[in-house]
Amino acid sequence: MAELNPFKIAQQQVDLAAEKLGLDPATHELLRWPQKELVVTLPVRMDDGTTQVFHGYRVQYNTARGPAKGGLRWHPDENIDTVRALAAWMTWKTAVVDIPLGGGKGGVTCNPKIMSDREKQNLSRAYIRAIANMLSVSKDVPAPDVYTTPQIMGWMMDEYETLVGEHHPGVITGKPLPLGGSEGRGDATARGGIYVTRELAKELNIDLRGKTMAIQGFGNAGQYAALLGHDILGLKLVAASDSKGGIYNPKGLDPKQVVDYKLKSGSLQGFPDSDAISNEEILQLEVAVLFPAALENVITEKNADKLRCHISCELANGPTTPDADDILYQNRVVVLPDFLANAGGVTVSYFEQVQNTYNYYWSLSEVHQRLDEKMTRAFHGVYQMFKKEKVNMRKAAYLVSVARVAEACKLRGWV
Repeated sequence: MAELNPFKIAQQQVDLAAEKLGLDPATHELLRWPQKELVVTLPVRMDDGTTQVFHGYRVQYNTARGPAKGGLRWHPDENIDTVRALAAWMTWKTAVVDIPLGGGKGGVTCNPKIMSDREKQNLSRAYIRAIANMLSVSKDVPAPDVYTTPQIMGWMMDEYETLVGEHHPGVITGKPLPLGGSEGRGDATARGGIYVTRELAKELNIDLRGKTMAIQGFGNAGQYAALLGHDILGLKLVAASDSKGGIYNPKGLDPKQVVDYKLKSGSLQGFPDSDAISNEEILQLEVAVLFPAALENVITEKNADKLRCHISCELANGPTTPDADDILYQNRVVVLPDFLANAGGVTVSYFEQVQNTYNYYWSLSEVHQRLDEKMTRAFHGVYQMFKKEKVNMRKAAYLVSVARVAEACKLRGWV
């Protein structure tokens, strides 16, 4: 479906912000397109002795505010338009939380679920060899994303350091702690989302203690949202789903037990004392907070009017289409947009780069405190714009971030 092309959606969002900000045509056009992109073909030796050919991508969307920063996704449906869109969203994400980085993204079209560790390592190293010229702490810094892990980041960092013959731990973030990873990176995406949900609830005068939450997508971000939503906000988990289906119990589910069950069995299906629920049904539950934490384009004009949550905190990238946004706004569902709500991950990745550069590492409590400060300040900047311009929260976040990137482009003399 052409209208759900994520890059076209990303461009549409820039167009709306540019019009509202009154950007000149050259600046507007510059911000609609990636500055640089690379598509690579990766022959990889598999365990059975055959060679499989994979396709990889790296996009640097805009580097006016600093080096490109952005995750690497391994997914069977990965393609250049998804990577372009995500690189654009990373540009706005780093700008909205006001960290000195630009936006980038990368991906490989593959199914890591059916690959051995050795095959994953071979693919990791092949990818870095192919894109190494684009990378450095001052050019472009990858991080984990869908189906990539700290271990994969460790292999990639090692391959880069092997190529350049020097230690450069800051060239990849989201690494294991013994290789220069940061404390607090594991739950950072969800934790940032929980902090902005807390701030929004204060503004809306809602006490979230004892209220309900549902989580669509139960990977890293979804699991930590369940745990931290309960621990920090006092929310009660009533439903969760993954790619194989979901579970529901209106009386509540124990987040720790659900996470342990998922980690042991690989899915949520069959969790005791729960009813099966589909991914579509979970979006339509009457809950205080919905966490869309799966993939893009799950909330569209076809189902947006069925959402009955009070707050939608987007831990996934691009889960809501522009048409759906308008419907949710009319229906008084307050959306915490992805590039604000899930910016905790890139913020702690930035902290990791800072620590790598100084070769001095912070405590977990220090990371949490600095993340809280960054996310709280970012939320209030967007919320003030939301009230001033009387637009939805996503448009408000775009107005803040696009203005910052446009200003940097102008100050550099690019436009």
